[in-house]
Amino acid sequence: MKHYLYLVAFWAWFAPCTFGQSVSSDTAKVEKKANFGPLFKNDDVIKLRIVTNIKALQKDRGASPSNHWAELYYARKKKGDLKIPIKLKVRGNFRKASKNCIFPPLLLDLPQKKDKNSIFERQNRLKLVTHCQSEEYIFNEYLVYRMYNLITNYSFRARIAQVTYEDSAGLQKPVTSYAFLLEDEDDMAKRNKAKDYTIKQIPMPRIDSLQMATVAVFEYMIGNTDWSVPYLHNIKLLAPKGGKYPIPVPYDFDHSGIVEAKYAQPAEQLELASVRERLYRGLTYPPALLQQVFARFKAAKPEIYALYQNNPHLKPGYVKRTLRYLDDFYSIIDNPKDVKRLLIYGGGKPQAAGVVIKGLN
Repeated sequence: MKHYLYLVAFWAWFAPCTFGQSVSSDTAKVEKKANFGPLFKNDDVIKLRIVTNIKALQKDRGASPSNHWAELYYARKKKGDLKIPIKLKVRGNFRKASKNCIFPPLLLDLPQKKDKNSIFERQNRLKLVTHCQSEEYIFNEYLVYRMYNLITNYSFRARIAQVTYEDSAGLQKPVTSYAFLLEDEDDMAKRNKAKDYTIKQIPMPRIDSLQMATVAVFEYMIGNTDWSVPYLHNIKLLAPKGGKYPIPVPYDFDHSGIVEAKYAQPAEQLELASVRERLYRGLTYPPALLQQVFARFKAAKPEIYALYQNNPHLKPGYVKRTLRYLDDFYSIIDNPKDVKRLLIYGGGKPQAAGVVIKGLN
């Protein structure tokens, strides 16, 4: 009880900064007026082929990776493959290290001038989340992005791709694997009539309350503790047009419990048995605000479950475990006592809930 009173008193001191201060609920109308290209308007799997010096790319995992020449081929149904000259760069933190992932995540730098009928029209820079230790993790993490798209437009869009990597030097056999493309940060900001907000060390009470609570509850839902607002660790901040407080947008969900990556481990300071054990790491918000956030999740529940049901890329056992994991979350937010115990009292670990995760960036 002492921990709870401390939390209430502490956040009450900050309350004028955030509670009740929120931008408009979302920006769905913005996307209808602007053209952000066709890439993320469809969720069909696209087939790509990347030709580059694989050995040179694989070795370039240092602190400042170089650009690598490459050719990107997109398989079209009627006109044959479309060839696009691009530059590739190894990116990431944990997944960039060869000891963690067999193939590094990439950044695709596309030319300004492209075929207007290309699926990459209006796309200049794209993150490619590649296979790490298992292709299963690609689909598992991709669906987390899709889930958050259903809850708020302040989210990154993603598209699954089947990519064949060909060695331009002819020294390695082609490798085909699933990956997913991630929306560029600037495009996501523009889509939401916002700009990049790069100031670090911004505490959560200084963030838009509705969106911060939405992020915190979502991270709790998927079992993710690998994020930090002050250190911008797996969190992107937006400066909304006409808004006073920055908007948080989460990304990088491979260390969440719902993805089930074998390499994912919670920080020792959090005192969690595994990443499957949930821990709420948000603020103590007023019940009315939390109910507003819960309403978003409840409204999206049928579509969230549909992402997993009858999905041909997922193993039946994973689907069963995931739906049960989501059932547990929804039973919690439907029970006021559980909300108090787990989202306000910190599940008996209020000191762990306040641990700052700096990450590697």
